Amino acid sequence: MGCFDDGSFNVEVENGVMGSISCEEEGNRASIEDAVKILLLGLGEDINREGIRKTPFRVAKALREGTRGYRQKVKDIVQGALFPEAGLDDRVGHAGGAGGLVIVRDLDLFSYCESCMLPFQVKCHVGYVPSSQRVLGLSKLSRVSEVFAKRLQEPQRLADEVCAALHQGINPAGVAIVLHCSHIHFPDLESVFLDSNHQRWLKILVSSGTGVFENKNADEWADFYSLLKFRGINIEKVHVRGSSYQSWCTQSSLSAKVSSKIGPVNPVMATAVASIIKSLGEDPLRQELVGTPSRFVRWLMNFQTSNLDMKLNGFLHSGIDSLKTNGDVNSSDKKLHSDLNLPFWSQCEHHLLPFHGVVHIGYLISDGYIPIGKSTLQSIVHFYGFKLQVQERLTRQIAETISPLLDGDVIVVVEASHTCMISRGIEKFGSSTATIAVLGRFATEHALRASFLESIPSPTSSEGQ
Repeated sequence: MGCFDDGSFNVEVENGVMGSISCEEEGNRASIEDAVKILLLGLGEDINREGIRKTPFRVAKALREGTRGYRQKVKDIVQGALFPEAGLDDRVGHAGGAGGLVIVRDLDLFSYCESCMLPFQVKCHVGYVPSSQRVLGLSKLSRVSEVFAKRLQEPQRLADEVCAALHQGINPAGVAIVLHCSHIHFPDLESVFLDSNHQRWLKILVSSGTGVFENKNADEWADFYSLLKFRGINIEKVHVRGSSYQSWCTQSSLSAKVSSKIGPVNPVMATAVASIIKSLGEDPLRQELVGTPSRFVRWLMNFQTSNLDMKLNGFLHSGIDSLKTNGDVNSSDKKLHSDLNLPFWSQCEHHLLPFHGVVHIGYLISDGYIPIGKSTLQSIVHFYGFKLQVQERLTRQIAETISPLLDGDVIVVVEASHTCMISRGIEKFGSSTATIAVLGRFATEHALRASFLESIPSPTSSEGQ
């Protein structure tokens, strides 16, 4: 297919929809697709199976969308968005938006960690003190912040880059940035069995300032924080530019431990990840990115199709052994037993992005029988979680595996947060997905089903923020 005179051509963007992209963009997307195929093959997947067949395309599209900041310029956003507004200049005092502090709070952003390429969420608070009687359209503060968030990033550099870009573009008396960043903490396969209270998110607060905000003790910072205090900002925990803090990316610290279990990193897979980084517009030889391909591969290998040494039959036998009667029972007299909030982690096979949450399992058991051990149920959940998955299939597989142990009367509910919902242009922060599988009497008896569903606790807090 040849290019048009303007260097672009029409391609199928998705589901038969046609769009126009440049020849260079198409070449970069094709390179990412080829690299993703190498990664899937390295996991032992059949790249022609339904559900996986379009994964390279979907991953390439998501990554290109999630890193579009490399192809954007702050100058194009700010130009034409500066407006004259009368106010005090070079005099004592403040006058509203012109000469006084302007803050936009609670901007939800999404980025990719440069250390491991896993996604992280950002709650951004940005402010500036106008000068020369010029103010910036408020929406542009969000758009400039997003330019730098849509790149491979690290929290402090993200804050510094947004701060510097706004200062250069607006030429104000000063700019202040506070970022509340939440990084998904994905466990390795062994630790998830040993630590049932695994922390799902790691959080850090960072700040950056220019002009009147360069001094962290300046009165302007006091004003800024005073307007943020009801947003849950703990000033004592905010890292300022120039301060040192331990890397928040646990994949870096896990690398040595995980590599000893998984084995040496497949160099072909690592090279494929490096090519993805280059196709996104980054330099894979940049110091902070040199180890990223290996870390990404080590994490991805958690979902290798043959990675689980455990035998599912062993779980089932364990479950059967636990269902021993203490005496004669009436098989028609069964009571509802529930095991709630079993944690799980998985990987979306459509976009190669993590999703995680909890599994609730209910079943009927006769008096005198011992319920299935919770550890057995948790092992079954992890058995199906640590694969390339879709939530609907995960729910069904758990139910169908437990069902033979319990005369078929089983209900399974999976509640999950999907990082693909905050990437690739969708950006529905705080959303969650629930799926349900019902077998046996739970499929026909509404009151029984309702009794179990009403026992599921409400989430205590939103994920990530």
